[in-house]
Amino acid sequence: MTTHAEPATEPPVSEAADTDDEVTTDPGWFRKAVVYQIYPRSFADSNGDGIGDLPGIISKLDYLQKLGVDVVWLSPIYTSPQDDNGYDISNYRDVDPLFGTLADLKKLTDGLHSRGMKLVMDLVVNHTSDEHPWFVESRSSKDNPKRDWYWWRPPRENPEAGPGSGAEPNNWGSAFSGPAWEFDQVTGEYYLHLFSRKQPDLNWENPEVRAAVYEMMNWWLDRGVDGFRMDVINFISKDTSLPDGLKAEGMLFGDGSPHFMSGPRIHEFLHEMHLEVFAGRDKPLLTVGEMPGVTVEDAVLFTDPARREVDMVFQFEHVALDQEDGNKWRPRKLRLTDLKQSLGRWQEGLAERGWNSLYWGNHDQARAVSRFGDDGQYRELSAKMLAGILHLHRGTPYVYQGEELGMTNMSFGAISDYRDIEVLNHHREATTHLGHTDAEVLAALAPLNRDNARTPVQWDASRHGGFTTGAPWIAVNPNTSHVNAAEQVDNPDSVFSFYRKVIALRHSEPVVADGDFTMLLPDDEHVYAFRRSLLGPASASGAGATPGVQLLVLGNFSGEDRTVELDGGGWGDAEAGAAELELGHYPAELILGNYPHDGAGTHDTVTLRPWELKVFRRQHNN
Repeated sequence: MTTHAEPATEPPVSEAADTDDEVTTDPGWFRKAVVYQIYPRSFADSNGDGIGDLPGIISKLDYLQKLGVDVVWLSPIYTSPQDDNGYDISNYRDVDPLFGTLADLKKLTDGLHSRGMKLVMDLVVNHTSDEHPWFVESRSSKDNPKRDWYWWRPPRENPEAGPGSGAEPNNWGSAFSGPAWEFDQVTGEYYLHLFSRKQPDLNWENPEVRAAVYEMMNWWLDRGVDGFRMDVINFISKDTSLPDGLKAEGMLFGDGSPHFMSGPRIHEFLHEMHLEVFAGRDKPLLTVGEMPGVTVEDAVLFTDPARREVDMVFQFEHVALDQEDGNKWRPRKLRLTDLKQSLGRWQEGLAERGWNSLYWGNHDQARAVSRFGDDGQYRELSAKMLAGILHLHRGTPYVYQGEELGMTNMSFGAISDYRDIEVLNHHREATTHLGHTDAEVLAALAPLNRDNARTPVQWDASRHGGFTTGAPWIAVNPNTSHVNAAEQVDNPDSVFSFYRKVIALRHSEPVVADGDFTMLLPDDEHVYAFRRSLLGPASASGAGATPGVQLLVLGNFSGEDRTVELDGGGWGDAEAGAAELELGHYPAELILGNYPHDGAGTHDTVTLRPWELKVFRRQHNN
């Protein structure tokens, strides 16, 4: 068995099975769509128990409709012991009582559909909960029919350690600290868990596992769900020899990722999933593959429509740039040139085939305005600038709940203020085994921990931000007194209103969804600049193409004025007075900005104020 297969260069297509796969009327609908992610336990609580729920979400559907989003991605609401806040599923076909009932979910689905929005469910099938009936059976005996539904291995011979203590089958570490193996006393073997010990990995090599997963997915689609965001889906194919990983200096465990990220059969499995679940359905659906460690080259294969695997990837390259060696507990200052190089490479790599997700934050990332902007003096301006820069790239943008309000990171005091298993496990390991002090670990945790994104949505300035009438499961950010939805929804100058404008621009301007992307000023450490271009359609009279459209997008990632030279991007003859840039006989108008326009600039320059965004539009000859 090879340790890591190269991605297939030809789609693993069954010709007979694919004949009815073009039923949907608009397979590219998601190019001009915007996705809004809801983390249910932190969105809105309807019953005062301090945990967000489905009725709470239903009560905010008009808010989402006003924002203008097209798709709601719902983080897991399935039955779960909540070891990892729902990403440990014990029943795929029911709603956890914390969040409501199947009837509530049906009401939510219908409410979204009636408002022109779709519902995408978070799907976690790399692993289950250890309380799922499949695993309960699997661990009951070595000869149980479901034993091979998970990864079981005997202890490795180790004269210095007995079973359950240093005899793990390999040296892999868990993403949540500690070894990736847990010893089971009943059968005397270890099971693999790439995440929590309560999240055993499913064995996708077993066709019965795949069939059960596909049956469950079909069940949800039959109930009206519009697709899935699939958690760490590129982990489902593993090198079956499970070899040791390289162990870096100072680390307790080896890195197993080369042996389970985008493994030998991943394309086969995803194509099979497409055929068994999505092919031939009569409405547009969405499949999003969350894929840590995925490369641009792999993403082209995963998202090429002809290969029929997933519609888009959710990758992490740009959110690892402010970390030493990809270690989130060793944060460093982000260089804008690194961000441009990364995002630009993805734009170029998927220009001809494939599709990418665009995001600054989600439930696993720190708050966007605190991480990439300025959450102090320029919070509102930088939140707006970040929205414009991200949403005008090529790809499908995602808005994480509260991002549209400019919500910020939380200041946690003691480790007892945190709730995230990743944080708690790391703190214990770092203070117990790695020799760090409590103060050192807390300082390292602060910027990028996941609980920053999991504080409740701030609906108003009341106690607990209008999230709950009870005691919230995690503290509400005190700045809800001035950062909240009630202050913003009807304010035309708010962050919320700016997000509405940016979302509407994607809906109304084909160049945003379909245009080419050209990075400008790649070496500038303060200004992010790019051009979008879309050729005009051919004239009906046969006299040639009609003029196309270009956008020039400029964003200042600093708290100081910055002057931009326009000629390098083909805008050099422009006249930057009032709200227009003249170029030849085609006028270029300022169509979006986060400051009142004051006419600053000359015929070949534009001056950007702190955290300023300017978007110009013009027609151009093809």
